[in-house]
Amino acid sequence: MTIEQNFFNQYRLMYRPFINQVNVQLEKYQLYSSQWAVLRLLNDKGRHSFVEIANYMSIEKPSVTRFVHKLVDLGYVETVAGRDKREKLVQLTAYGEELVLEIKAHLKPLFEQALAGVSKQEIEIATRVLEKICANINR
Repeated sequence: MTIEQNFFNQYRLMYRPFINQVNVQLEKYQLYSSQWAVLRLLNDKGRHSFVEIANYMSIEKPSVTRFVHKLVDLGYVETVAGRDKREKLVQLTAYGEELVLEIKAHLKPLFEQALAGVSKQEIEIATRVLEKICANINR
């Protein structure tokens, strides 16, 4: 196996089990990791249109529509009018903002366990490497 193959194999071996563990932690909030990603995006970067969310997450707009409707039903987000009547923006509700803080605290032990023995410098390097790979893939 080449070094490149080994890298992506290790990523694959880490990714699914990690997402499965995140999903177990999110069950109490009636969320999956992809819905949590939408909440984090809105929390970190403010309101976004359905198209912007779809582009950010590299998924189809109908999937975003399903996510958002579920999040609206839960009271975590709301839609507001955009610049014109056709555009709807998605933003966190006050309850959603509180919930994001709660979930971050709830997930922190999982992240700490997953990163046990990994230095801050190694995390920063790995983050930069994954950002570069993502940029290369999206060219």
